[in-house]
Amino acid sequence: MTTDPNPQKPFQPGFKRKDNNDMIPIGLVRMMFALPVAALILVSYATITNREQVAIPPAAPVAQSWTISLVGHDAQAVSVFDAEGNLLADLNHGGFITVIENGLMTMRRRHGIDPTLPLEIVQFENGRLAAIDPLTPYRVELTQFGQDNLAAFQQLLKID
Repeated sequence: MTTDPNPQKPFQPGFKRKDNNDMIPIGLVRMMFALPVAALILVSYATITNREQVAIPPAAPVAQSWTISLVGHDAQAVSVFDAEGNLLADLNHGGFITVIENGLMTMRRRHGIDPTLPLEIVQFENGRLAAIDPLTPYRVELTQFGQDNLAAFQQLLKID
């Protein structure tokens, strides 16, 4: 008969330390599971009852509109053309304009549409500026991303 060379018990992982204190308080674990369940219940209720959407910007008449095309070259570079095909800007690091182009390209690829087709930039009478794709549900409220990002489009389109 052989004796076990390792007299220690094998490691048994658990939720308690040797001093019997919880490593993760059970209340926290319950709250971690309760949060997604509560979110699912709220979204289901709103969907079933056809609750009106409240996070949509107020409707306003269009003050001005521009038709542009955004053509991405790599992860950062983007070229911007007007409706006649004239080059408005060729940016090596387009910043926020590249972000909008990437989002537009992703949405159009999902719908099987050419990503270089024109995009509408709309200024509303209440001052909002939005990028609206007439071919997909893609819409970005440019005024919601801060003054620096808004200024990128205002400079591009020479908006006062």
